[in-house]
Amino acid sequence: MDSENREVGIKMKTEELKQEHPIIAEMALEHEVTWINPMLAPAAEALEGLSVSAEDIQDAEARLERFAPFIREVFPETAERDGLIESPLKEIPSMKEAMNREGCGIRGRLMLKMDSHLAVAGSVKARGGIYEILKYAESLALAHGMLRPGESYVKFAGPEMKNFLSGYSVHVGSTGNLGLSIGIISAALGFQVNVHMSADAKQWKKDLLRSKGVHVAEYTGDYGKAVREGRALAEADPRSYFVDDENSKDLFLGYAVAAGRLKSQLSAQKIPVDREHPLFVYIPCGVGGAPGGITFGLKQEFGDNVHIFFEEPVQACCMALGMITGLHDRICVQDIGLTGRTEADGLAVGRPSKFVGKTISGMLAGEFTVCDQKLYSHMKMLMDTEGIFIEPSSCAAFEGPSRLFRDRESREFLERKALQERMESAVHIVWATGGSLVPQDVREEYCRKAVSHGAGDR
Repeated sequence: MDSENREVGIKMKTEELKQEHPIIAEMALEHEVTWINPMLAPAAEALEGLSVSAEDIQDAEARLERFAPFIREVFPETAERDGLIESPLKEIPSMKEAMNREGCGIRGRLMLKMDSHLAVAGSVKARGGIYEILKYAESLALAHGMLRPGESYVKFAGPEMKNFLSGYSVHVGSTGNLGLSIGIISAALGFQVNVHMSADAKQWKKDLLRSKGVHVAEYTGDYGKAVREGRALAEADPRSYFVDDENSKDLFLGYAVAAGRLKSQLSAQKIPVDREHPLFVYIPCGVGGAPGGITFGLKQEFGDNVHIFFEEPVQACCMALGMITGLHDRICVQDIGLTGRTEADGLAVGRPSKFVGKTISGMLAGEFTVCDQKLYSHMKMLMDTEGIFIEPSSCAAFEGPSRLFRDRESREFLERKALQERMESAVHIVWATGGSLVPQDVREEYCRKAVSHGAGDR
């Protein structure tokens, strides 16, 4: 009877929300929507009074620099950047031309931030995920006298430190890429690692983790189920640590470090960002940690001259739903009749992070939701035009520049912000969140899906 009452209550709440926010009725019908955030505020106001700060980002950057000798030692692929894990920023003019031939009308430069090719973990999660585990390892080593202030952190690559850290375990719930980053770095440090993966996670990601000595627990439920199980097991063991993707400030700050590095890359390419040269950034969104952290960092670096949009699958548009209603983690996509299931495994999340939603509520320009078939369409177009592969969930980000100039809501946003006349000098950055570790046979499968979805006949 309780479950019946709850179901009736949810239906009543949903109908009220649809009346109050007609866009939710469209979302419930699995329609693509464009949402412009009415809470968007001047950067100085949006950044005021938060539980995280610019100083916290600087602290995270300094910690990553301390760990650079260890990263270089254990992951030789990072030697070129002297142990810092960073990705290229590449202009993709042929992709822009192809998109414009289909009527997108993109004005300004189109670029790809290739976190899809980050060393070690091959996704944006190599930022926050790796950072949080490094910070945990540092805290244990300092607290137990295994590391003295001023010592080289290459010591973390030694057998004595690994033996010490093997007495501790790490748990994380994941749909895929966060699990990869946590699993790979934790195993490299010597931790006992447990990755709790939802049914949406791809098999190759589970196989890769197991090959690194990671224990992978599989659940028939969604991301939320994997998180709950992982948290419960970690809480039952005082020598266990749980990586909380929904609420972790350390993850958030690890992602935020990307913004300062992006600023340096733009400067190196002599690309200005100011009132006359606006920056637009498009980021795929799941629970919100990675895009939220990046958004926070971007606003710290570029203030009102950067305009950030998230992209989510139509079946898993949890961040949009949470922010539109103001309910954040007190509502999930299943409450409005959606499944939460999507080909974009990294975005297959039904309930958003309250911490992220509230933190960036005044920073996010808006959201575009996208149907799954377009993920493969964008993926194939990028391969055909630029020879670059990124995984389908990353390709959600292309929906931003695809519709910015076409949808009524986003066109009105540009006009209200007096941006239309500045678009020829604008820069659009699509944030590619994963892809380089995808095995060749899986890439070929994705290509076949692209053709079957009609991408070859665009």
